[in-house]
Amino acid sequence: MRVVIVGASGNAGTALLRRLRAEPDLDLAGISRREPTPAGPYADVSWFVADIGAEDAADSLTRIFRGADAVVNLAWQIQPSHDQRRLYRTNVLGSRAVFRAALDAGVPTLVHASSVAAYAPGPKRGFVKESWLRTGIPESSYSRHKALVERVLDEIESDHPTLRVVRMRPGLIFQRDAGSEITRLLAGPLLRAGRIPLVPRTAGLRIQAVHADDVADAYLRVLRTDVRGAFNIAAGPVLDADVIGRAFHGVPLPVPGLLLEGAAALTWQLRLQPIDRGWVRLARKAPLMSCDRAASQLDWRPRTDAISAMRELLTGLARPSS
Repeated sequence: MRVVIVGASGNAGTALLRRLRAEPDLDLAGISRREPTPAGPYADVSWFVADIGAEDAADSLTRIFRGADAVVNLAWQIQPSHDQRRLYRTNVLGSRAVFRAALDAGVPTLVHASSVAAYAPGPKRGFVKESWLRTGIPESSYSRHKALVERVLDEIESDHPTLRVVRMRPGLIFQRDAGSEITRLLAGPLLRAGRIPLVPRTAGLRIQAVHADDVADAYLRVLRTDVRGAFNIAAGPVLDADVIGRAFHGVPLPVPGLLLEGAAALTWQLRLQPIDRGWVRLARKAPLMSCDRAASQLDWRPRTDAISAMRELLTGLARPSS
C-alpha cells in the first residue's frame, strides 16, 4: 500500500511516520515545505518538497499522488498569526489543492486532519458526537479555516461518492518531540521550567488532549479499514485549572474570561506572545468530544492519558532532544 503524507514533518506527521514505518507492507512518501534530514522517523521515506499554497500546487501534487492508495493531509500553518492572508493561502487554498490533486490522481482514499476547532460552540460538561454542528468559533481564524475546509470536503463527498473521505478531529496533540505548532502556542518561558506556576481558572476553559502516538494509531486503523466519515480523537481526563494545577504543582487563579481574552489580544498586538484573542475564545467555547465512534468502529482507545501526554510535552520543552 502506497501512502502519501502531506505535512509529514510536523507534530502529527512525525508520530504517524514512526507508526507507519513499523508496517512492512507500506510504501511511504512524505511532502513538506522543506525536506527533513533523513534520520529517525524521516528515514526510509520518499520525500518531496512542495508548497501546497502555491498557484501550481495541484498540478505538482497530482504527479506525486499518482499510484497512491491513500493520501493523508496533515498540512496546516499556524504562524505567522499576524498574517491572515498567508494562513488562508496555506490552510484553505492549500487544502483545496490537496483534495483536487487526490481526485485528479485517482486516489481512492483521502484522510484529512481536521480538529475539534471545526465544531460550533458546545457543552463543557457533556460530550458531543461527530454530528455536532460544524460552523467553528467565529472569533478564531484557526477555527474558521478548519470549518471552511470541512465544507469543501462536504462538496467533494457529495460530488465524488466513490472517494473514501475520512476526517480526524483530535483535541490538542502532545508529545515530547512536539513540532513548532505546539511550542509556539504555549507560554514557552513558563513551561520550560517543567511546571505551570499559575493556571487561569476561567469559565469554560476545559480542553481535551491526546498523545501524538495515539493519534497515529487511529490513522493507521483508518488506513487498514474501509470506514468513512469523521472521528473524534481525545484522551481523558479533561484538562481544566484544577486538574492541571494538581498535576503540575500550579496554583489555580480565578480570571474572568473577558479579562483573559483582552490580555491575550493586547499582548498579541504588541507582539509579546503569539496567542491572539481567538485562541482563548476557542479554548473557552469549543465543545468536549465523545470518542465512542472511534472506539466502536476503529477499536481505538488511547494508551496515554492527557496528563501524561502533557507531562511528556513539558519534559521535552525542559530538556529538548538533541
